[in-house]
This record gives sequence, structure tokens and C-alpha cells, in this order.
Amino acid sequence: MLDSLKDNLRLALKKIVGASDINEELINELCKDLQRALLAADVNVRLVLEITKNLKERSLTETPPKGLSKKDHIITILYGELSKLLGYSGEAIKTIDRKKTDENLINFNSDKKNTILMISKLLGYSGEAIKTIDRKKTDENLINFNSDKKNTILMLGIQGSGKTTVIAKLARWLSKHGYRIGVIGADTWRPGALTQLKMNCSKINAQVYGEEGNKDALEIVKNGMGFFNDQPVDIIIIDTAGRHKEEQGLLEEMRTMYSIVTPDQVFLVIDGTIGQQAYNQAKIFHENAKISGIIITKLDGTAKGGGAIAASSATGAKVLFIGTGERIDDLEQFSPTSFVGRLLGMGDIKALLEMAHNLEIQSDENQAKRLMSGKMTIEDFYAQMENMGKMGFRNVIENLPGLSNFVKDDHLDVLQQKMEKWRFIIQSFTNDEKKNPDIINEARRKRIARGSGVMEHDVKDLIKQYNNSKTMMKQAKGRQMQGLLRRFGLG
Repeated sequence: MLDSLKDNLRLALKKIVGASDINEELINELCKDLQRALLAADVNVRLVLEITKNLKERSLTETPPKGLSKKDHIITILYGELSKLLGYSGEAIKTIDRKKTDENLINFNSDKKNTILMISKLLGYSGEAIKTIDRKKTDENLINFNSDKKNTILMLGIQGSGKTTVIAKLARWLSKHGYRIGVIGADTWRPGALTQLKMNCSKINAQVYGEEGNKDALEIVKNGMGFFNDQPVDIIIIDTAGRHKEEQGLLEEMRTMYSIVTPDQVFLVIDGTIGQQAYNQAKIFHENAKISGIIITKLDGTAKGGGAIAASSATGAKVLFIGTGERIDDLEQFSPTSFVGRLLGMGDIKALLEMAHNLEIQSDENQAKRLMSGKMTIEDFYAQMENMGKMGFRNVIENLPGLSNFVKDDHLDVLQQKMEKWRFIIQSFTNDEKKNPDIINEARRKRIARGSGVMEHDVKDLIKQYNNSKTMMKQAKGRQMQGLLRRFGLG
């Protein structure tokens, strides 16, 4: 996601980190690199000049806090200014305290060990312990719902922005947070809109109200609200026709619908590929319907996503979610500070925790104890690969502090290919071989290779990496990450 922006920002940071002396010339060079990176991501020129002006002034005039080097202070300033650009409005960021950032965000069952901790250790993560987080606090700050009544969300967007797909993703996200969802299909302009909505929502068991053949969107919404009034739902999401900021008829319909429904929330869906044009879109909609939140889609396939987020934030409407893929679960709660942390290679543990929770990835306590003690079985090893496959191997690497900035993309591809082979190989093991891989001799190795469609040396490679990982889990300290990657042939 936003690979070009991410790579350009990290190249700019390397100059600071590798410099022997911090002076005005170096800071000017950093500002120029930052300008090029942001402009390439289609961020508005005015915003780019503003952020680089602040970066330069603060870098030259501010005294680093006690215990923080000049280099670290400049990186912190960059982190803070980028976060503000993308919508952060909290207190001034004086230090990048990942511990504070990662606490109190997601609440996991305390009786189960979080599989992210095990995957992190398996990959060599040696940072501070990953804490439990309070998901409820985050949700309350994200969207304010009234628990005493049925809440209504009015969904708006330009045609082609991915609004109908996002509705199913949002319904999924809300369902996983304990809400019962009903959906009203009031897009009477696009052929097949109601069919698509019903198909998407059927995957998550969300009930959809719609009237085939009725072209009166306002009547459909009135009837739908009446229908769900007697249904056991907490939140009603209303899909509307995609419209253009110049289509006065549709804008008038939107205003009328807003006055009839008086929604608790109005979400605007914006296509991330339009870049800084998002500003005009968000501004027009905000003026007509008091937008309470923005959802930006298609960030996984565009270089202009940074510009879209920055432009949306500039309107004053908060970016709540970003779409990061095609799957129904690929809707991510947006946090400016966490997003910038990933762009700069600092990782984002809480995003991994959120992903694991959404995918209901949990491991039992006995497996956790075996893994952490270095007594991991090949079945434990396989279980972790399955979990990583669900989340996406690249996602796991990119969100682990330390690993996210260390592993190159081509190395990731090599490791991804190896992991996929290993999964098939382990599936070809007998139960006895899974419990004790040491019994695998040449004859067994040939059988496993034929059964999994790989070469014999691939089976040898797996067993070697499994034994290396067991050793790594015992050590799991300090610089073992680099040693592990070297053993994978990537260091």
C-alpha cells in the first residue's frame, strides 16, 4: 500500500540516520526529498510547502528533549508533521513512544495467548511485550453511537467509488464489534445495485431491505426505516445512489433524504485513486450533508492515496477507515500516527492485533507455552504459517517494528514462496512425522516430495528451517532477528 510514498520517505530518512553531523544543509535536503515524495503521492502543493516549512523551522530552532538525540528529534518532528497532514489533531508529538501508542486499543481474551506474539517471536521480533488493549475505548472515540436507540448511517459517494462494497465491509466491521446490522438499498440509479448489495451482505448475514422496480429512493428509505423499526437491529446503513458534485438533482435528493432520515452518522466514500481531487468532493458533500466521517477505498492499488487522505483531512471531516484490499475484511480503522509509523518503517503492532482479532486468529495456551519455550512441534510451526497466510505475510512483516524497515521487497517475495511450499510439504507429513520430524529418512523424504509436488531439497530446507526456528524461539533476544533472516538466506 502506497509503496512509492513509503520507499521515498524511507530513503529521505536514511540520509538523516546515516549522517555524521546534522546541519542546515542536511535539513534542506531532507525537506526537498520530502517535497518530492509527497508531490509524487499527489498531495496538494500548498500542504506540501506548509509541512516542509514547519519541518525546517522546528528542526533548526527546537532543542531536543532530554535524552533524545538531534537525529531522533528530527525524525519525531517529521513523524508529527506527517501525522498532522493526515488528520492527527491531538497533543503535539514530542517523542515516538510506541509503547504508549500500542496500549489500550484492542481487548483480547486474557485466557488465550495472542498468536501475533508467537508469530512476532518466530520472525525474530525482540521489542517490548505486546500488551492487551482496550478496544472499547477506541470504538467510542472512533464513532459515537447512541445505545438507547437504533442508529442510522447514511452512505454517500461518487458513482464508482466502491460505496456498495464498502457498505458490506462496514457491516462486517460493525458486526464484529457486537452490533446487529440492517441495510437499506436506496440506489435506484445504478442497474444491479440492489442485487450486488444483497449478494455482498449475504456473506455476513446482514439483512437487506430493498424494492425492485421502485425508482423513488425517498419512499424506499421511509419504508425501510419502518421495516427495521420492528427488527432486532442496532444500526441501519442506507445505501444511496452514486452522485457527482455537479448533479444538482441528486444533491437535492441527498439533502431531502438527510432531512427525512436525520441520520446519526453520514459517511462519505472516496476513491483513493483520485488523489487531491478528494478535497473538492469532500467539501461539496460536507456542505450539503454534514459529513461525520470519510472512508477512502482502493488504497492498495494507487500511488495517490496519500494525497486523497491529506485532502480529505483538510476539509475538517475525519478519515475513519481505509480500504486495503478486495476481501470483506479489508477495511482498516484509520489512525494517522499508526499509518505514518508504517510509512516510515516503524511498524504498527496494533494493526496486526486488530487484523488477528478480525480474522479470529487465536492459539491455545499449550501451543503458546511450547512455542515460547522452544519446544515447538512441526504442527505448531504449520499453525503459525496458516495464521500468517490468513493475514498476508507482507502485512505481518511490514507491521512488525524492526522488521518492517529491514526486509527488502524482493526478500519478502522469496520468503513468501518458501512459506507456501512449506505449507504443502507439511500437509504431506504423516501424524508420526509431524510429531517427530527426526524420523524422516531418505525414503520418507522422497514420498513427501512427490506428495507435495516439490523437490527433495525443499523438504530438507523445511526441516532445517524448523530446527533453526526452534533454536530461535529459545534465544529470542537482541539481534537474533538478523540471524534468523540470514538462516532463511535473506540476510
